[in-house]
Amino acid sequence: MTNRTIWVLAGSAFALVMLGALAGAALYATLFDTPAYLPAPGGVPAAFSRFAPEQTSAVAEGGAASELPAFTQAAMTARPAVVHIKAHYKPRKRQDDDFFANPFRDYFEEDPHEAPQGVASGSGVLISADGYIATNNHVIQDAEELEITLFDNRSFKGRVIGTDLSTDLALVKIEGSGFPALAFGNSDEVQVGQWVLAVGNPMDLTSTVTAGIVSAKGRNINLLHADTEFAIESFIQTDAAVNKGNSGGALVDMEGRLVGINTAIASRTGYYAGYSFAIPATIVRRVMEDLLEYGEVRRGFLGVTIQAVDAALAEQEGLNVLKGAYISRIDGKLGAAEAGMRQGDVIVSVNGIDVASAAELQEQVNRYRPGESVRIRAYRGKDVRDFSVMLKDMKSGPLLAAESPETFEYRGATFRSLTSDELRRLDIAGGVLVEQPGETLVRGGVQKGFVITDVNGGAIRTPAELEAALESAGEYMTMKGLYRRGVAASYSFNW
Repeated sequence: MTNRTIWVLAGSAFALVMLGALAGAALYATLFDTPAYLPAPGGVPAAFSRFAPEQTSAVAEGGAASELPAFTQAAMTARPAVVHIKAHYKPRKRQDDDFFANPFRDYFEEDPHEAPQGVASGSGVLISADGYIATNNHVIQDAEELEITLFDNRSFKGRVIGTDLSTDLALVKIEGSGFPALAFGNSDEVQVGQWVLAVGNPMDLTSTVTAGIVSAKGRNINLLHADTEFAIESFIQTDAAVNKGNSGGALVDMEGRLVGINTAIASRTGYYAGYSFAIPATIVRRVMEDLLEYGEVRRGFLGVTIQAVDAALAEQEGLNVLKGAYISRIDGKLGAAEAGMRQGDVIVSVNGIDVASAAELQEQVNRYRPGESVRIRAYRGKDVRDFSVMLKDMKSGPLLAAESPETFEYRGATFRSLTSDELRRLDIAGGVLVEQPGETLVRGGVQKGFVITDVNGGAIRTPAELEAALESAGEYMTMKGLYRRGVAASYSFNW
């Protein structure tokens, strides 16, 4: 083979290799669609760009990101109207807590009893340009001085106009004008699943905004029953993160309108654990108007004791509905009885607004004053009936809460009977509450607020039965019962 032939063969082989490589590259590009280095919009090759390209406003004008909720406008509207409240107290040692202490209250605001410097922190919402502020009663309760700091860092002294234990709300005033007030929204229109923002001052981190959705409405968590028997609870539940210091702050919708006042969280640690609760704006506005006009809240009452309807109650009472508020007792001297309502009726709407629970009924009735009439729709068996009920002040008749508990003292301890409402909430037929345990019971472990239902195997329903059992107990005693949270307890000790 000549040298020429060798060179021809080598050249042909090289050409075949190159052709194969080009064919392979073309096939790869066809199969895997790998782009070449294409010029960027500005003409600079993307491969040589030092930084990622800047996003333009086109995304917000119709790209995928525009489908996300726009929190910024709501936050810009709400933040200037939310104030930081510092409540100043005389320094004092921590008091012994009632074992009944509400499980939510201690987890939400700073307890002034724990603050050596005598300062507790919370939030409030400006609801008028002339300086009226809505907040929680527990934020300002017993404070000797209120320091109000605005979003722009101006500071004012606050003056309490009025408070309402039944809703845990308070109205505070600062002097001045032109303040950035927040408009009220209609909390009736708030829907489960919609976005909301919580605005407040958690842990002294001022003007903090968190987002979440409405998890539920009409929640009754027994937050306020330790303070008042007329507690009105129909909370908006959200998963917006709130912590100590958020108390009294704003819950706003996506338009920046006030739909609630943040009041409590469900937590085992004292910090946010997933759920928070706000007082609906419809209740807030009604209470603020009364506190401003009268210095107190003037409520109209139906004159009934109610409980939520569930499957067990429906089966027990033979009800034809599984929602609403069941009338378990009725006061003959108040409006419901006068309108012809009876024990056993199930209320399902007020003035055309459906009520699915006892809490929702309380929320609706709370909007009206004594002397006003409401249209009530209720089931009586299978029949649907409509009533026009004139609401009355609780002073108009012996409302159920006007019961006078029976008390007695024995060996340094003080006991009292339970009210009908307490018996209902504890779901017991009878019992006697320990108001002050005295030295002997304290030594045995019994704490204030314990409800005695059994002594040495004998049922205790009334103070008279307890007194007789204590006198015949002998030297050693076993006492059984429960606390308001439903926690059962048993104590054995030398009497």
